[in-house]
Amino acid sequence: MARRSGGRQARKEQRSRPLSEAIKPVRPGETGGQYKPLTEADTAAVNDNVFRILAEVGFSDATPHCIEACTGAGAVLGNDGRLRMPRAVVEDALHKARRDLVLHGQHPRHDLQVSGRRVHFATAGAAVMIADPENNRYRESTAQDLYDLARIADSCEHIHMFQRMCVLRDVADIYQMDINTTWCAVMGTSKHVGSSWSESRHVEKSLEMLHLIAGGEAQWRARPFVSQSSCFVVPPMKFAQEALECLRVAVEGGMPVLLLSAGQAGATTPACLAGAVSQAWAECLGGLVYVNAIQPGAPAILGLWPFVSDLRTGAMSGGSPEQGLLSAACMQLGHFYDLPCGTACGMSDSKFPDFQAGAERASTLLAAALSGANIVYESAGMYASLLGACPESLLLDNDAIGATLRVTRGIEVNPETLSFEEIKQVCSGGEGHYLGSGHTLQVMQSEYIYPDFSNRDSPNVWEENGKPVLLNRAIEKRRELLGGYFPGHISDAVEARLREEFPIFLSREAIGRT
Repeated sequence: MARRSGGRQARKEQRSRPLSEAIKPVRPGETGGQYKPLTEADTAAVNDNVFRILAEVGFSDATPHCIEACTGAGAVLGNDGRLRMPRAVVEDALHKARRDLVLHGQHPRHDLQVSGRRVHFATAGAAVMIADPENNRYRESTAQDLYDLARIADSCEHIHMFQRMCVLRDVADIYQMDINTTWCAVMGTSKHVGSSWSESRHVEKSLEMLHLIAGGEAQWRARPFVSQSSCFVVPPMKFAQEALECLRVAVEGGMPVLLLSAGQAGATTPACLAGAVSQAWAECLGGLVYVNAIQPGAPAILGLWPFVSDLRTGAMSGGSPEQGLLSAACMQLGHFYDLPCGTACGMSDSKFPDFQAGAERASTLLAAALSGANIVYESAGMYASLLGACPESLLLDNDAIGATLRVTRGIEVNPETLSFEEIKQVCSGGEGHYLGSGHTLQVMQSEYIYPDFSNRDSPNVWEENGKPVLLNRAIEKRRELLGGYFPGHISDAVEARLREEFPIFLSREAIGRT
């Protein structure tokens, strides 16, 4: 018993030490691609269908600039006003498309290599409410909430990128809302930020703000740390004209873009999953044609976000198994095209962190990660089918994402990990177990991942510790973190300059500066 107790104490001491990067059990960019819901024949059939949709159906409502750029690349504007893209045009865009994409953070340690089957996790969403489990209520989201969500995500190791999660309901002016959305996010985290804009002139002004933060336009273009989430298409196969203009300004301004198709199966895409995948890819590749007509090789992520309807009611069902399946199939096509791509998984239809939320999040996150999604958006904090964002859930979901990354990483097999000599020693003359062996202590941090919040105590120890409740621990941690963690990656001088030139909504006191 004494030996066992000593082994436990040694393990506790080992776990309490900060981990070096070399021995961390998971890192950003673990390699996925193990899960392939489509056969080779399936993939070929969907691919042919994608090209057929682009060539025979095409897009309505293209802007004059889009028409000029795309017809200059070989697209055809029909008498019906639809912009069609022959296969050769799309294949030319695929040839020009950038594949060695880096999403930069404001700090280089947060740079993300987005290519191949490297897997990363991001927040996202446009929630209009905050899910507040402490007070068991939903309320309107505010600018302070977005800044606080960014701060929490900044502290979460396995959330690699922060994309805007909520709408600033307390900022009425659309221009001010767009400016402050970007400002709250880049002030709250030094990780790569994703945002969106309502009008192209707002993108232009935001670029001016980002140039100030970067130290100049040249510095910004060398390391753009904000990307645009562009809903340039309104499924099915209809361009969103103002979003196209925002996309144009972003590309010309050196901002990476997420070409986002977010149809809903059974509503704005076919109910059959193969048809939904086909339409999503047709819409995204149409965006890729436009981007590369503006600037060949401009940094773009293909954003396949096919959502699911509960066909009994028509309501969105982001936590459904079909959500993970659709996303995985879309990512498999992404590897077929060898393009940087992302999808949306991890959102829950539940209203607060509970069993339903955990089950829905785990199943869809695993499907997306194991399919090799370069970025899994919506991976943390989103509830009520994207209507609510929950700050406490970011902390809990960080554990779930870490576990997902560990499964994605898989098992390394080599002479050391096969452990034959250790098995021989323990069985032939050792203590008959591996609890206190040097090898166990050596790999306990590199081979295993440990949650920050999930409780693994025995019932007796759990009772002795006051029967802690998981959500209550997250609420306490959220209070602690927001009470004292104020990232300082943007200097006071730059912050003051931003306030002089832009209508910043939050006070200095609200962001921990006096």
